[in-house]
Amino acid sequence: MNRKKFLQGLRDGVPIGLGYLAVSFGIGISCHTAGISAPQSFLMSLLNNASAGEYGGITVIAENSGIWMMILMTLIINARYLLMSCALSQRLAPDTPLLHRLLVGFDVTDELFGIAIAQPGYLNVWYFFGAMCVAIPGWSIGTLIGALAGSLLPQWAVNGFSVMLYGMFLAIIVP
Repeated sequence: MNRKKFLQGLRDGVPIGLGYLAVSFGIGISCHTAGISAPQSFLMSLLNNASAGEYGGITVIAENSGIWMMILMTLIINARYLLMSCALSQRLAPDTPLLHRLLVGFDVTDELFGIAIAQPGYLNVWYFFGAMCVAIPGWSIGTLIGALAGSLLPQWAVNGFSVMLYGMFLAIIVP
């Protein structure tokens, strides 16, 4: 392990993890509204790090639309990650082990892609892993907190928090 790059990735991932913690709270609220339990919400966010894809999946679950609709919707919404993964694969050293490539591919998000692609030369996978170690817990714990809070908050607050995901997209696009 390249300790220095891993620690640099951890450091650079902190703002991303904190942002994910705040935004995924809204995903947790949406999970609660759709009838998804807090443990299920946490597991979903731990294994699926795609805000729009997750929100779309929650919507499909809430509408009881079926597995084929979920597969199609997830494929369409998350298609941009295919392009990001292709770009990142070109930045990995040719001798990067397959397991490392798969781990990088597991957590390609807009924000992690942004900090990774900005690295000079070949991407050191340990930098990416360090950022992942902050981003993934931030996203999944925020979802869990939101799902738990959904049962405690009044309905007007739950309705207000349900638009947090749209706020995140505006925060990305406007600047």
